[in-house]
Amino acid sequence: MKLHVGGKAVKDGWKLLNIMPLPGVDYLGDVCDLSQFADDSIEEVYASHVLEHIPRPKIVDTLKGLHRVLQPGGRLLVSVPDLDVLCRAMLNPHLTPDNKFHVMRMIYGGQVNDFDYHYFGWNWTFMESFMQGVGFKKIEKVDSFGLFKDTSDFSPYGTPISLNVVATK
Repeated sequence: MKLHVGGKAVKDGWKLLNIMPLPGVDYLGDVCDLSQFADDSIEEVYASHVLEHIPRPKIVDTLKGLHRVLQPGGRLLVSVPDLDVLCRAMLNPHLTPDNKFHVMRMIYGGQVNDFDYHYFGWNWTFMESFMQGVGFKKIEKVDSFGLFKDTSDFSPYGTPISLNVVATK
């Protein structure tokens, strides 16, 4: 099984896990609690702009849960707003106040509903450290996944704002 966490778009070969009961969602639940999935039961997990919504005290256990459900050799494909890139954008003197407000929302979340708040700012240093800490063997940055039309490829001001990582169990 391939699991798309936080996904909304139905795609052949993928099951959807979402915190909200939307059309096409196969599993209702939170990435922080993957107890409905057996150990070593998932080939790939894709999570675009999900991990920043997890409060700091839950990050390690959430990553351990993702590691647990992956089969040996399974891959976690994760995309998060890159805090380093967004901080540079905030300091860009060529961005308008509206542009900077948009960047601020990418840092802290859009805040359009109770689930759209960002609790953690990710960069490569944090991502690699946390992934190694929970047992992922190979961790690498990629430019794009090319799987879904989502914010993993978002480049609103000429620079991609996402840190895209493949972590292999």
